[in-house]
Amino acid sequence: MSSRHRIQALLRHPAIWQARRSHDNRRPVLTTGFRELDQALAGGWPVGALSELLVTGWGLGEFRLLIPALGALTTAADQSGWIMFVNPPYIPYAPGLSAAGVDVSRIVVVRSENRSDTFWSIEQSVRSDSFSAVIGFCEAADSRALRRLQLAAESTGCWVLLFRPVRFCRQRSPAALRIRLTPARQRGLAVKILKRRGGQPRQLVLDA
Repeated sequence: MSSRHRIQALLRHPAIWQARRSHDNRRPVLTTGFRELDQALAGGWPVGALSELLVTGWGLGEFRLLIPALGALTTAADQSGWIMFVNPPYIPYAPGLSAAGVDVSRIVVVRSENRSDTFWSIEQSVRSDSFSAVIGFCEAADSRALRRLQLAAESTGCWVLLFRPVRFCRQRSPAALRIRLTPARQRGLAVKILKRRGGQPRQLVLDA
């Protein structure tokens, strides 16, 4: 086989991301519950991959973006929908989550003292294969720690989300999806897709 044909064969591998590839239906996704966002993400949140949500501050509506997916996971018929939160900036409001259709009895919250403990907790939760989703909140992160989370997500098929401050949006990351969230000018949440496997940057406003 010529070197050219070997390269073409390599590029067909589903783990190789190509900007010109419009989408890859073989990748599992979890619907976001927002039609326009599902369309922008080729079906929904990527499962078995690391996603980063970069925010200007806590409490701008970022959590409401997750509620439809969390509700679907925690009420799944196979009862596999355990959710882990690592270092959330505030205690998830149980009555509000229940009213939105989330089974709060399937949510586990972990607090850590420092960055290394936070990433250790996230990675071990993903690798335990006990959670459908692991959602972490942190600030600075080195590329090695992010790469370990991406590999852990790929190996278990877990939905892994990492919330970080928007100032890290220019940092290189192995995450399959990177989204910047800011308050919309009038109402809702401005969503800017910075990176998506097989897709182009895009911006939209959601009534979330």
